Amino acid sequence: MMDSEGKYLIVRADAGTKIGTGHLMRCLALAQAWKDAGHKVVFITACQNENLLRRLHEEGFDTRPLTDPHPDSGDWTYTKDVLAAHPGAWVVLDGYHFDEVYQQQVKEIGHRLLAIDDMAHLKHYYADIILNQNLHAEQLQYSCEPYARLLLGTRYVLLRREFLVWKDWKREVPEIARRVLVTLGGADPENHTLKVIQALDKVEVTSLEATVIIGASNPHAEELEAGARQSRIHIQLVRDASNMPELVAWADVAIASAGTTCWELAWMGVPAALLTLADNQRRVAEELSRVGAATSLGRAHRVETPELLGKLVTFLNDNDGRAAIAEHAKALVDGEGVSRLLMLLKGEELRLRRVREQDCRLLWEWANDPEVRESSFSPAPITWEEHVRWFTARLNDPHCFHFIGVDENDLPLGQVRFDLQGDEAEIDVSVDRQRRGQRYGSSLIEIGAEEMLLCTRARLIHGYVKPQNEASIRAFTRAGFRDSGLEIVRGNQAVHLVKTKNAS
Repeated sequence: MMDSEGKYLIVRADAGTKIGTGHLMRCLALAQAWKDAGHKVVFITACQNENLLRRLHEEGFDTRPLTDPHPDSGDWTYTKDVLAAHPGAWVVLDGYHFDEVYQQQVKEIGHRLLAIDDMAHLKHYYADIILNQNLHAEQLQYSCEPYARLLLGTRYVLLRREFLVWKDWKREVPEIARRVLVTLGGADPENHTLKVIQALDKVEVTSLEATVIIGASNPHAEELEAGARQSRIHIQLVRDASNMPELVAWADVAIASAGTTCWELAWMGVPAALLTLADNQRRVAEELSRVGAATSLGRAHRVETPELLGKLVTFLNDNDGRAAIAEHAKALVDGEGVSRLLMLLKGEELRLRRVREQDCRLLWEWANDPEVRESSFSPAPITWEEHVRWFTARLNDPHCFHFIGVDENDLPLGQVRFDLQGDEAEIDVSVDRQRRGQRYGSSLIEIGAEEMLLCTRARLIHGYVKPQNEASIRAFTRAGFRDSGLEIVRGNQAVHLVKTKNAS
């Protein structure tokens, strides 16, 4: 667990016409989760876009603007002063211009460092954690310190909270795609978006329409507005989109750059056709195409309008191909990347994920463990049929908050469930037989109760344990619950353990 000094996250990331907005936006995903966990976030950024800065302020982050980024010496002078005011904070660097020297400077003044990377382009890395969320990440060779943790692959895709709420949304793939989302990153300095608009204008598909995202740092708004007005198809231009998930859900297909947006599209199962706008996007497009999770349109500056038109016509009419892409893309991103990273940054031994349908048998086996039945207030074995009925009802109950605790390898450790009535909840917890005696029970209780008291209307949590179950009583006590005396629960004497919001 972190001490109070370690509750700060200091993010150093920039955005602009040349580098786009991807670095800043994926850090925003981490910052949201850090703040949602009750901690503080400071952004140090050489971002000049007022809309992006406003977004950071609206999220409640302490934002410190910079004028000239590294390698300008003023960058480190200013950043060092901010770090000095927050000893023990985690520092996040996301940007190709933060070189070995910058990383060393952060480490030399005693801070823990997370480097978010795409290319393994530095000669050496000094970060405590290196995160690369791309498909090709495991093929790269990182020269790094012995203490470094490598978090590689799409298990660590960082999604903003506004996307995570779409977890259970189901996409339909129409016979012919008629609704096209065009999103070529936050900048698109060479205005390839206009080329896409011009190609769509020539597509012979009935009722074709497009929504075109003009990124926060895009300098070509006027040209795009003119192109949209002249087009024979209906084109909606959206500047600084604040409802990106809704726009993605609306679309039948997306024409996108192979930057961070492609992972948001994959999460929501959008069949995507990718244009490579920069060298660092080439591998992303190639790998997504290789595994059937997108189709690559090639390098944007080499693709002329006639060639682009032909590829788009084929894509829009290929129902089977688009359906396969949607399925493969969605399988790549499970939405738990931020949660996995947060567990490591906070120094926790487990994290919680919501129970899902495939957990039904595992929970049944745990529930019928002899020790679990003995400690239960209803000790009779549970039949499979009874369990399935109970599990289905609980899974669909909005007042039931049921979690599986997993370790850093996503292996299940135990379960914790909260049944909420009004502003009070009752907790149920159990630990896998192989994991008992390692204090996972108290961690499940503590982390679960913290989540409930922070993120729901619960102000009071009740736990009931048989008096002879001393191990469970100790676990609740370690997790901050107080003994409220003995009560009768379903005909059994029980120790009543309580945790309140102001005591969490």
